[in-house]
Amino acid sequence: MDEFPGWQHYFPSESFSPNDPRVAFVRLSYTYFMSPDSPLSFPIDCNGKDSVAINYELFVKGGPIKQFGQQLLNDPGTVLSCLGVAVHKAMQQRHLASQSKHAPRPFRDRKITARIYNFVPEVHVRDIKSNMISKFVSIRGNVVRVGSLRPLVVSMEFECAKCRERTRQHFPDGKFSPPQKCANGCRSKTFAPIRSTAQLMDWQKIRIQEILSSDGLTDAGRVPRTLEVELTENLVDMCIPGDVVNICGVVKAMSMESDGRSRTQKNKTLFMLYVSANSVSNFKESQEGAVSELPFSIRDLYGISSVANQPNLFALLSWSLCPSIYGHEVIKAGLTLTLFGGSNRQGDGIRTRADPHILIVGDPGLGKSQMLQAVCNVAPRGVYVCGNTASTSGLTVTIVRDPVSGDFALEAGALVMGDQGVCCIDEFDKMGQEHMALLEAMEQQSISVAKAGIVCSLAARTSVIAAANPIGGHYNIAKTVHENIRMSPAILSRFDLVFILLDKPDEEMDRLLSEHVMSLHSRGKSGNSIRRKLHSKRTSSADQGEVHEAIHQRLSSAIASMTCQPLPPYLLRKYIAYAKKYCHPVLSSGAKQVLQDFYLQLRRQHGSVDATPITTRQLESMIRLSEARARAELREQVTESDAQDVVEIMQESIFQSTVSDTDGLVFGSTTGMSQAKKVKKFVRVLQLAAERRGDATFTIPEMAQLAQQHHINVVSFSDFVDVLNANGYILKKGSNSYQLTISDFSQ
Repeated sequence: MDEFPGWQHYFPSESFSPNDPRVAFVRLSYTYFMSPDSPLSFPIDCNGKDSVAINYELFVKGGPIKQFGQQLLNDPGTVLSCLGVAVHKAMQQRHLASQSKHAPRPFRDRKITARIYNFVPEVHVRDIKSNMISKFVSIRGNVVRVGSLRPLVVSMEFECAKCRERTRQHFPDGKFSPPQKCANGCRSKTFAPIRSTAQLMDWQKIRIQEILSSDGLTDAGRVPRTLEVELTENLVDMCIPGDVVNICGVVKAMSMESDGRSRTQKNKTLFMLYVSANSVSNFKESQEGAVSELPFSIRDLYGISSVANQPNLFALLSWSLCPSIYGHEVIKAGLTLTLFGGSNRQGDGIRTRADPHILIVGDPGLGKSQMLQAVCNVAPRGVYVCGNTASTSGLTVTIVRDPVSGDFALEAGALVMGDQGVCCIDEFDKMGQEHMALLEAMEQQSISVAKAGIVCSLAARTSVIAAANPIGGHYNIAKTVHENIRMSPAILSRFDLVFILLDKPDEEMDRLLSEHVMSLHSRGKSGNSIRRKLHSKRTSSADQGEVHEAIHQRLSSAIASMTCQPLPPYLLRKYIAYAKKYCHPVLSSGAKQVLQDFYLQLRRQHGSVDATPITTRQLESMIRLSEARARAELREQVTESDAQDVVEIMQESIFQSTVSDTDGLVFGSTTGMSQAKKVKKFVRVLQLAAERRGDATFTIPEMAQLAQQHHINVVSFSDFVDVLNANGYILKKGSNSYQLTISDFSQ
């Protein structure tokens, strides 16, 4: 006993014997812990939460125990207890050698827990079955529920009702079991617990959910597996809902009766698997904004280096995002920037949002859902939900009652599960009142909870990528975005980019698209020839506007000139995770000037009647996207060309879709005068002009001049004339003239 004073802390029901085979294990471990190559982490916590971290890989590599991994896997209880005895003796010797005065009580009366980290191999949660009971495993998952902290009785003294003899009884795994006989031999079977002598430790239960594979093929059609985990001592309060954790521990079985889920006698033979945690590694404790749950091997680093040296890197990344969708290069570029995100910064205690949000609105059948699924597959951490089946609690946080303790616990929703990643929401227009639950999460990047006596805030640092269909199945250009999808301006203002997809008949584009689809189904090369044909078509139509076609031309020509295949999703995912973890770009003076000039241009046009409110949100959006543009190429500085690319992408989004043919850039979209009001106003202008002229026939240039004089700014004046014609306000009288139908001068 004097050789190892802490023996009774780890083997309370067994006395020490030098001939015990476990003593040899303890001696070898103690000798190794006292050596200069010891893997112990010093100093230890002296506030009652005593534990020492042991790196499994280092211990196996330099430790004296042969087949340590196999012993730990098959008999974890004995191995961990022996390591605890050796660590206890090593701590005591080092304490005596240093003559430290900071310890509140002698080491002899303290139990020091040996915690194993980096245990391999890592087991999937779905593989935890009955054959793994009493095995030491390492699992990884998302924390979806965190229970309340409660004290657990480890041991307690009982007093014999006959002879008053006191006996200390230990409770393994927290199961209450009073003594069966008196230690004094009085044959009494009645014992009274002395609660003042109870030895307690902190206890908490969490629930983790497995991380589904990114390809979605091996897990299709199966409900994600969840597993209960018990945390004790200093492991409690190490995670919150939404965290990604790696847990090393022992698989155990618990009766359904003790779990409080069974009130009948039918389930006496049913048991529930859980893990008693020995160590917890929380990946959220790493650097802010880093996606550290993805490890990088040497092969991954070589692949990332090869990708970074590719020419036309940004075009390659956007093309590799979803190569099965033909065209939409600017939208893919916006999605790529969203995956990389901006740099996190915090000044004066205020944290600036670094995660962009994107909304895609358009006609059905244009590939919106496929692009969202592609983003979710390549994101280092992505959550995909459908708006017509999502609820407010499913998106944010749910308050549930624990069946064991009866307390309320938090259960994470989609936005919390997507923390430091992306949350793709399809069918965004069918969510109803659930939009209001996104207001705080999209701007403050947190979710506040005030339910059932629980008041707290959870992190939701995620990029929201939403896709919506317009009302009636077809986008009506005579209405605003708000009128097309019935979404509040408060939600629309939180999106950095809003893209509108219109299904316009185009014979050449339709032919090239059909060739692309046929090549995919025939397993042929989706070839560079089709991309070159499209590029030549866009080049021939470049006279429609230099600004409008600049970003399209660069991306399409770069993609058309590529002879390589798109990047595989695995490599693209690793590249994004590496860039977000190690690359933190800052704005250069040239980039600042470009963004500031464009922002001031928007503010100057803000005074018109039907202009979108331009605030600092638009400026911050451009800053985030510019930093993402530099991060995509692993650069630490945002150049002037990066800022110019972002300006052109902003113009190609919802703002550029509201460019007037007669008055330049007018950013009228989400609020102000709608297209229907513009129609009524313009019809009144035509009526007054017909009365003055005595003639109700107008040419297109004359109508365009009237619209410009009365500040009626529309997306495309030719489309605006088509709307007037379709609604019966004007009739076509020739190749370039129309007659007003509701005038006294109409013939």
